[in-house]
Amino acid sequence: MDKINLGRTGPSVSVLGLGCMGMSGMYGPADRAESIATIRAALDAGIDLLDTGDFYGMGHNEMLVGEALASRSREDCLISVKFGALRDPAHQWNGYDARPNAVKNFLAYSLQRLRVDHIDIYRPARLDPDVPIEDTVGAIADMVKAGYVRHIGLSEVGADTIRRAAAVHPIADLQIEYSLISRGIEDNGILATCRELGIAITAYGVLSRGLISGHWDPAQKAQGDFRNASPRFQQGNVEANLQLVEALRKVAQGLDATVAQVAIAWVLAQGKDIVPLIGARKRERLQEAIGALALRLGDADLAAIEQAVPKGSAQGGRYPQAQLAHLDSER
Repeated sequence: MDKINLGRTGPSVSVLGLGCMGMSGMYGPADRAESIATIRAALDAGIDLLDTGDFYGMGHNEMLVGEALASRSREDCLISVKFGALRDPAHQWNGYDARPNAVKNFLAYSLQRLRVDHIDIYRPARLDPDVPIEDTVGAIADMVKAGYVRHIGLSEVGADTIRRAAAVHPIADLQIEYSLISRGIEDNGILATCRELGIAITAYGVLSRGLISGHWDPAQKAQGDFRNASPRFQQGNVEANLQLVEALRKVAQGLDATVAQVAIAWVLAQGKDIVPLIGARKRERLQEAIGALALRLGDADLAAIEQAVPKGSAQGGRYPQAQLAHLDSER
């Protein structure tokens, strides 16, 4: 597994990361034993970056990751944690809290659930509109000094916020959605700002939550699956989006690859400073994703992919409008 440096000041990481969110019910029920086996298989394959959030399953995901890592050396992996998203007993979303005292409180609980003494990359899940980013990053910086955090990251914030955060403390990476059908960071100054400041991109949603994986079946949607409310999966949009997938499938067949592998390889081809987070919940899907590393897309391949899935061709937003309104990265 090749490795790169996560930004100018971050750690060395594998060129693929494992996003663990889907193992805690966000896409409907998941198999606990298979989830743990998938995390361990990722580590065995050389993937050392594991991404989680303290609100995934209200702590369930962190405990799952902690269990999977219990038999491993702490140095075998880098743990990235998002914090600050609030939930209620009905599992609904209830805003964000990134006050300095809240930062330290969330961190304490994450360390306990993960069974570790430090977190490698700690980041607010979203910008708290009531708290200056300088205050939030400053509080995490205090935890860096205390040894509980190694590096600071950001998530779904815009160019101005990135600059303000980086003025307080070095930022290793920005976690943000980036895929063939989610390319906003190319045009809104976010990617350019990160590159100017030496901040890496950890790209989530590289398969658009399964939509461009080549495996999506509308019958897959289950109770509790947040794709039930995602605009791109709604009737009228999903049919158009799946037509893009079929066009991409023709390109993939010419490369002797799967649709998912081509979609992942496209993200990898966008720069050495971009690390795709693979949201595999099963070992089978993990192995398929790792196969993307064997693809070396040339100019002709990239042109064929662009023709199959033109920029801006997806139907529907990446989140419902009410959620987009709260994304600093969309302003």
